[in-house]
Amino acid sequence: MSGSTVSGASGEQVIVVGAGIAGLCTALRLGGGSRHITLLERDEAPPEGGPDVAFDQWQRRGVSQLRQSHAFLARLRNIIRDEHPQLLEDLYAAGCRDITFQDMLPPKLQATYVPVPGDADLTILTSRRTTLELVIRRYVERLPGVSIRSGVKVRSPLFHTGSDGTMVVTGVAADTAEGREEITADVVVDAGGKAANLIEQLIKAGAPIAEAAETAGVLYFTRHYRLLDGQNEPPRGDVPASGDLGYLKFGVFPADNRRFSITLCVPEIEHELRKAVMDGDTFQRICMAMPGLKPWVDPKTSEPVGKVIGMGDLHSRWRSLMANGRPAVHGFFAIGDALVRTNPLYGRGCSLAAVSAGVLRRALDSTPDPAARLAIYDSGILTEVKPYYDLMLKQDRSAIRRARATLTPDHRPRLKARLAKSFVDDGITIAARSDVQLMRAMMRGFHMLEHPEAWLKRPQNLSKVLGYWARGRRLNANAYAPQPGPDRPDLMATIGLDARADLLKAA
Repeated sequence: MSGSTVSGASGEQVIVVGAGIAGLCTALRLGGGSRHITLLERDEAPPEGGPDVAFDQWQRRGVSQLRQSHAFLARLRNIIRDEHPQLLEDLYAAGCRDITFQDMLPPKLQATYVPVPGDADLTILTSRRTTLELVIRRYVERLPGVSIRSGVKVRSPLFHTGSDGTMVVTGVAADTAEGREEITADVVVDAGGKAANLIEQLIKAGAPIAEAAETAGVLYFTRHYRLLDGQNEPPRGDVPASGDLGYLKFGVFPADNRRFSITLCVPEIEHELRKAVMDGDTFQRICMAMPGLKPWVDPKTSEPVGKVIGMGDLHSRWRSLMANGRPAVHGFFAIGDALVRTNPLYGRGCSLAAVSAGVLRRALDSTPDPAARLAIYDSGILTEVKPYYDLMLKQDRSAIRRARATLTPDHRPRLKARLAKSFVDDGITIAARSDVQLMRAMMRGFHMLEHPEAWLKRPQNLSKVLGYWARGRRLNANAYAPQPGPDRPDLMATIGLDARADLLKAA
C-alpha cells in the first residue's frame, strides 16, 4: 500500500469520486482557481475519436444511463454559457444542438410569436449522453488545477473521529494500476451516482446520514436512430412527439450528428408490456402507433442503431448530511444521485447536480470551518433542490395512481381527483398553449430558473388559468393538442398482447 496527497497546486485539495456528469459539473464549478481538483474514475478513459466512436465503443460500467436519452435543461445550459462559454462552443462543434423556446411552442403560438428578452434563457441543449460527457470531460481536463485519474477503484473512505465525536473524512483508499493507495485531501466529494458506495460506507460506519426513498414506479426503454442520407428531422407540428397515455409515456430526443433517440416509459405494474417492449420489432410497432412518433421512425426516414436498452431500479432518494442541526460528517460532501436521486423522466438530474455544485462552491468559498461549510451546503440544497424533488414525488405518486387506475376495470376516480386532473388538463395546459406569456412563466419553473410552482402562485397567472378552465372544453377546443396515441386495448392488440393482461381487481 502506498500513500499520497492530492497535490499539484497551491490551495485546498479536493477529491471528487466519479467523473460522470455530476463529477464533471463539480470540477467545472470548483476548478479554475487555487483549488486542486482530482477526479477519481473507476472506468477507463474514453477512446480516441469523436462522438460516434464514443457512442459505439466507450464502456462505462458505472453509468447505467449512458445510452439513455439525455438533454440539458436551460438551467444547466445557462451555467455553461455564463461560466464556461468555450465549453458551449466545444459542445456545438461536436454536434450538440439547441432547442429554443420558440421551437417548443405549439403552432398556434408560433404563428404570432415575438421574441422578448429572456427567451434565450429558455433553451435546451440536446445530444447523446456519450457526446455530452466526452466533450465536457476533455474540457475539464484542460482546466487549471484539475486532473482526472481513470481506472481508479475507490474502495473506502479514510476517516477518524474528531474531538466533538463527529466523523472526519480525510481521503480515500483506492485500487490503482500501481496497487492499493491512500489518497488524502482537505475535502472529499462523492459523485459516484446512484450506486455510490462511499456514502454508503460512511452510513454503515455510523455517520448519522438520514435517507428517505421510494420507487418512481416506472421502467425506461430507449432506442437510438440515425437519419438516412438525404432525410431531415420531421417538422414539429401540433401532433405531439411526446405524450403521457397513463399506461405509457413516450418522447423523442433529437441528438447530435443526425441521431435521435426515443424513450418509452412503462409503469412497473405493466408486466407484459414492459417485457414485450424490449423486442426491437415490438418497440417499432409501438412507435408507429403514435402519430407524433411515426414520422420519425418511418423506415424511409431513419434506421435504428442497436438494440432497445432498458433501465430499471428507478427510485427517488433524498439524503441529508445534517442530523438534528449538526453535521453528520466533516470534510465530506455528496452530490448528484449520491445525495439526491430523481426520476429521469423530468430530465433534471444533470441540472440538479450542477446547481448543487454551485452551492458547494459557495459553501467552500464562504468559510474554512467544516461545520459551517456543511450547514451552508445543506441550507442551499434545501432551498435550490428540494422544491423540485418534492414536486417530482407528487407527480410520481399521481402517475402511479393513474397507472393502477388504467389497469382497474370500471375504475371511477373520486371527485377531488377528477377536479385536480381537469385543472391540469383543461386549465393549466390549455392556458399555456393559448397564452405565450403563461408559457414563458411555466417554462421558467420547468427549466429550474425559479421555484417550480412560483409562476402559478402569482395572482395574474392564476387568474388567467382559472379563466381558461372556466371557459370549458367547447370554447377551448382549438387549444387542445391531438390525441397523442391509442388507448391501451388498441395498442395491446396492435402488438399482439391480451388487453386483459395485468388487470387488477377492482378496489
